[in-house]
Amino acid sequence: MAMEPILKHGLSGWQPQQEISPSTSTTRLINIRVSALSNSSVSTTALSKAAMAEVSELTDIEKNFLEPYLPPGSTSRRGEGAGTDGAPEECSGATNAPHVDDGDLPFVTLTYASSLDSMISLAPGLRTTLSGPETKSMTHYLRIHHDAILVGVGTAIPDDPGLNSRYPGVTLDSQPRPVVVDPKMRWNVYGSKLAQLAQAGQGKAPWLIHTPREVREEPLTEWGGKRVFLATETGYPSQKSEPAERETIAWPVILKMLRREGANSVMIEGGASVISTLLSMPELVDSVIVTIAPTWLGEGGVTVSPAPKTEAGERVNAARLQQTAWRQFGADAVLCGRLQASKT
Repeated sequence: MAMEPILKHGLSGWQPQQEISPSTSTTRLINIRVSALSNSSVSTTALSKAAMAEVSELTDIEKNFLEPYLPPGSTSRRGEGAGTDGAPEECSGATNAPHVDDGDLPFVTLTYASSLDSMISLAPGLRTTLSGPETKSMTHYLRIHHDAILVGVGTAIPDDPGLNSRYPGVTLDSQPRPVVVDPKMRWNVYGSKLAQLAQAGQGKAPWLIHTPREVREEPLTEWGGKRVFLATETGYPSQKSEPAERETIAWPVILKMLRREGANSVMIEGGASVISTLLSMPELVDSVIVTIAPTWLGEGGVTVSPAPKTEAGERVNAARLQQTAWRQFGADAVLCGRLQASKT
């Protein structure tokens, strides 16, 4: 969805993890990293105030348009309530009750920004701005209505996302819990924007999801985060992964763990592989909210597209939305809907 500006950390005292001798004690490692976070907190605070001004409050009409696709009770928990003006007639009977009837799963919203040629980035690893200011504000509104916000490591490394909300009036309690799925522990959280925001009290500390490691990283509890180690399974591979990268964790395992840890709703923002995979799993997804920017990125970009599907030997649509609603936010179009259940 909305793309946030990249922050310049200026962490001159920070050294990448791989340059630290294996004999360095865990205590020294933590001290170095916490020091790096402290050195960056002033610039993070100043930049976050400027970024806050870019996010504006949604109108009642816009809130009412989104409300049927939000987690149940999220508006009332945050002191809001859907008004009577501007309720979209085109919602085709959509309600915000979860269509996934499984008490072990959270309410899951897939949300992302796409070009007219179904791309989310000009090239792999290249951060690309698609959302306009109106849909950026919408993204930050959606974030405060979810308990957790999740991305894959393929998004965390190039984008350095903050995974917090800058919506007007947001408090630390109403911030979503950042979650990064990083099976092979490729991402260095220390010195990231996410870590800086947590250190400054402008976002919650992250949960990082890994597969079991022989040598585990030190815990993140010194500033409120944690690492969760989940066993790999053969199901639900990432369809766009190379064979060497298919050390994966089944999505039901991830989502059920988040529900057990108190996340009753999860907003999944990327990247392309994560979204494409989950578009083929209507049994896990409750709501889909897509921003469509009025631009074509051209060949060679990163595309969101679920795996091909066949029935009785014939190609059929891989995924389809029902209970859809459209609305224009600035120059962008926003599509909301629910994934149509697969035929059994």
